[in-house]
Amino acid sequence: MKIKTSYAAILLSLAAMNTQAVEFVLTNSASGEDVGNWQVSNQSLGLSANTPFSVEKRRLHGGKQLGVDVLIVNNGELTITLVPTRGMGILKVERDGKRILGWDSPVKEVVNPAFIDLESRNGLGWLDGFNEMLVRCGYEWTGHPGVDDNGQLLSLHGRVQNTPASSVKVTIDDAAPHKITIEGEVSERTFKKAELVTLTKLEVTPGSNRFSLHDTLTNQADYDDEYQIIYHSNFGRPILEQGAKVIAAASEISPFNDYAKAGLKEWQTYLGPTKNFDEMVFNLKPIGDADGNSLAVLHNKNGSSGVALGYNVTQLPVLTLWKNTDTEQQGYVTGIEPGTSYAYNTKYQRPLGLVPTIKAGESKHFDVTYTVLRNNKEVSQAVNKVKEIQGQTPLKQLTQPLVDLSKAD
Repeated sequence: MKIKTSYAAILLSLAAMNTQAVEFVLTNSASGEDVGNWQVSNQSLGLSANTPFSVEKRRLHGGKQLGVDVLIVNNGELTITLVPTRGMGILKVERDGKRILGWDSPVKEVVNPAFIDLESRNGLGWLDGFNEMLVRCGYEWTGHPGVDDNGQLLSLHGRVQNTPASSVKVTIDDAAPHKITIEGEVSERTFKKAELVTLTKLEVTPGSNRFSLHDTLTNQADYDDEYQIIYHSNFGRPILEQGAKVIAAASEISPFNDYAKAGLKEWQTYLGPTKNFDEMVFNLKPIGDADGNSLAVLHNKNGSSGVALGYNVTQLPVLTLWKNTDTEQQGYVTGIEPGTSYAYNTKYQRPLGLVPTIKAGESKHFDVTYTVLRNNKEVSQAVNKVKEIQGQTPLKQLTQPLVDLSKAD
């Protein structure tokens, strides 16, 4: 019996050793810390990893990107560029030195939020900095700009993406496969209005073609509050092209507005760059597997490359598809956007039951996974997974928008 107890103690000790990690605080507003330009790698840590990896922090200069911090995470397979200064968004993802996830926006610089007025152009100022692959829209509100029921102007897609992270931390597991975790805390605090704090977390394993977001939103106020979130995930070249296709597990789809009605039947396929093509948006009601996990896939015409976006419908119950196949210069891009809400202004989503409440002291969790599909086999496997989730559930097409914007105030 003593031998068994001792052996168990040794196993517990080894397990504890295997969960140790090295941690680096890059920014902390409470203590005034900031490491400036900084870098770490498996080599500098003395880790003999099967796949070399590194994390680098750079501070940008010039133009409207003056003072912006970016984090470049290279896991040996993917290079992910995060922007702590812009709400911990993801600017782009590269492979072998070439961008594979992201898009070409007319906004060329990584704009410092200090140069953005969210309420300009009747609440469209958010667009002055919009060029990222992943933009968090929320958390106080999201959707199109407009005056709420209480008379307050709600700017486009909320404030979080233009809020610098208050703290940023990098954690790397000592034990193989040396998972890399980037944490950033983003706060939306306004006297008498809100005290929403989001701990964002990106996790990636060296050598993997997949990375994931695990975010925790906490209402630190003494009063209940509303919240909304859209994970605005944007893709252009090289995946997006004429004949590219999107497939998503869903039970219902509807046009966002009257303009989108014309594209409802062809919602899954894409045009090439088309001048005078206004954006078409579609509202989908996604379905998940037995655990609520759902999947959407975007792939190029011949199915040789793509991206799979996984999420859970109990956390993010709706899916927005944004098709903006305008000219290359104007912004040729599509958005696959799981969220708690569609892109309507908040006051039109309350009657739809899409403006949830977070209680005082309560936390909400959101998990989103991105998988880079590198060949026909991986694309086919991802598409088959969507079909498996879809099963025998028919996709109902509603011909009318959920909100009649022609009668909206």
